[in-house]
Amino acid sequence: MKKDLILAGVGGQGVLSIAAIIAQAALAQGLTVRQSEVHGMAQRGGAVLAHLRIADAAIPGDLVPRGGADLILSMEPLESLRYAEWLSPRGALVSAAEPFINIPNYPDLDSILQAIRRFPVSRIVEAAALAREAGLARAVNMVMVGAASPFLSIGAEILEAAVSAMFAGKGADMAEANIKAFRLGRAAAEQEGGENL
Repeated sequence: MKKDLILAGVGGQGVLSIAAIIAQAALAQGLTVRQSEVHGMAQRGGAVLAHLRIADAAIPGDLVPRGGADLILSMEPLESLRYAEWLSPRGALVSAAEPFINIPNYPDLDSILQAIRRFPVSRIVEAAALAREAGLARAVNMVMVGAASPFLSIGAEILEAAVSAMFAGKGADMAEANIKAFRLGRAAAEQEGGENL
């Protein structure tokens, strides 16, 4: 088993937290993990990219080859398309629906979403609304971990344990809200075209 992931977004959206949770869960399942990160020019608003490689055997390098990603998980629709050339023909593209407009000539959102939907396996997740439903508007990134989870070879319960461990020090209510966000994201991804999972 091998899964190559590209995690994308902009500074402040929690891309590196997503990478940490998926990596911790993979390690807990006894898998090998390799990771590389690129931070944008600005702490908030600049591009953030993480390569995450998970396997049940040795992994030769940290970087996902172009055309080799099994999953692109993006916190922002335009960022998902920026890295589309990394996606395998059989890979899945999962993006939050909400834009982070950090450039003056941000393209038309409907055009971006249509381009995402043209991929053979894609999900567009109303992550902000689901985070609010979970009771924690800042839990958008945990919604997206949940949305990615059907495409990972990691048990949902192991991912939930990693989410819980990350937030345990912030109190039971915070951990529970993030678990709920994870579950809502997973349900959204499974609901939309579950036959492709």
